[in-house]
Parts: sequence; C-alpha cells; structure tokens
Amino acid sequence: MPIQKLRKLLFLFILLVTVSAVRSQEMEFGLMGGGSYYLGDLNPGKHFLNTQIAYGALIRYNIDTRWSVKIAGMRGEVKGSSASTAFLPDRNLSFSSPVTDISVVAEFNFMPYFTGSKRNAISPYIYAGFSVFFFEPVSGGFSLRKLGTEGQNIGYEGRSPYSNMSFSIPFGLGAKFSLSRRLGMQVFWEMHKTFTDYLDDVSTTYYLNGRSISPNDTEGIMSDPTQNHDPGMQRGNSKSQDWFAFFGVSITYKFNLTGKKRCRDLNH
Repeated sequence: MPIQKLRKLLFLFILLVTVSAVRSQEMEFGLMGGGSYYLGDLNPGKHFLNTQIAYGALIRYNIDTRWSVKIAGMRGEVKGSSASTAFLPDRNLSFSSPVTDISVVAEFNFMPYFTGSKRNAISPYIYAGFSVFFFEPVSGGFSLRKLGTEGQNIGYEGRSPYSNMSFSIPFGLGAKFSLSRRLGMQVFWEMHKTFTDYLDDVSTTYYLNGRSISPNDTEGIMSDPTQNHDPGMQRGNSKSQDWFAFFGVSITYKFNLTGKKRCRDLNH
C-alpha cells in the first residue's frame, strides 16, 4: 500500500477516535516523561542500553472500567554503537536518531479501574496498537540516510534510499493509579516492533573497497570507518528489523465534557 494512502488511513482513524471521544462523557489528557532506547544491529539485545530522555502527551477515551483507547505522541532519541556489542564489534559504526512517534492503542485494565475510584485505585494494564514514526540517523553531524552508506544512492545491488518514516506495532504493560477524583498516574513500558531495518542506518553489506576510500570521501568513511572491508562483507543483519522502546510515567487529568458524571458502580 502506498505511503500516502497509509497516512490518510492513519489520519482518518485518529479523527474517528477523537470524534468518538469528544462525544463521550469522559476523557483524560496527560503528559508523559521517561526514557527511550533501541534494539538493532548496533545493540542486538541489551535493554535500556544508551537510554535517552523521552517525553510526550496523550488523550485517553475511557470506554468503560476495563477498556480504553489512547492516542499518544512521543518524542525521544535512540543511539547505539558497534563497540557495545559482540556482533561484528570491529565495524566502528555509531549513530543517534530522534524518534517522533504517533500511536493509537487499545488498553485493557485487569481490574475495573477508573480515575477517581476509591475501591480499585490501582490496576495493572496491557495495551497494543499501531503507530507511525519519523527518524533521521546521524553520525558526526552528517545525515547517514542522505549519504547512502550501503550504496543506496548509486543503486548498488538494486538498493534504493530508505524513507525516514515508517510504521510500528507498539505494545506494552504498566500500572494505573488513581491519585484523586481528577488526577491519575500511569507507569508504563512499551516496545515498538518496526517495519524498517534502517533506524540505525545498518542493515546489509559493505559496497566499497575500504582500503581505497579517500580520506576526503565523507560518504565512504561513514560507510566503512575502519576502511578494512570489501564489497559484500557483512555490515548488518538484514533478516531482523529494528525495535525501539519508551518507558516512564504519565500524569493525566480527567474531564467530564458534558458536565455530567457517568454512572458508576456505587462500590467503586
């Protein structure tokens, strides 16, 4: 499906959820803060490695005491280095990238929770959905995507430049706490299974003879900083795609938009 159509579908879905929420009696608005990190070719499996600051905002529509729908926007940074992994550590590759993510998820509370509840003021919850995100891997002040470090700019072995926009499947878990009649707090950890292997600009093989790279060739140096690889040698693992994660705390404020309180179980 073309990216333009996917963008339109995402916008339409967010619009429908927002309109539905506005028609409801109860919504929550909140701010989030915490950390972000990534898993990929420059960090195959160490969670929380190179954690960076992340922040965002959310709108939550509470369908009932078990289910809710959340639209969230998060901004963070991810980074990695081949020196921190046993997988091809001699590559001397590194990157950092801002990540801007917009997600829509469905949340399920294990207990009949709502903000303002006196009986069930705490509930663990899980959630899943989909998101669109934007990224731009850089190193040494240069955009790695624009340099085409795996031969994308010359069509090496049919490769083409990758987009700085992609999609992911976010899923996570956490706990909700009712602080007062209007205020709630959530502690969360969420992973994003992406549909790109270029969050870190590393995926396939080298395309240059490293020993012949000129010191003034920025594209060549960024492709092979150690200058000791041959074309076709492994640079990354194209069989697995990248992941990123957010974790932290959010504080929300509940609004009764119609000015009427929703009828709840009196025991709550």
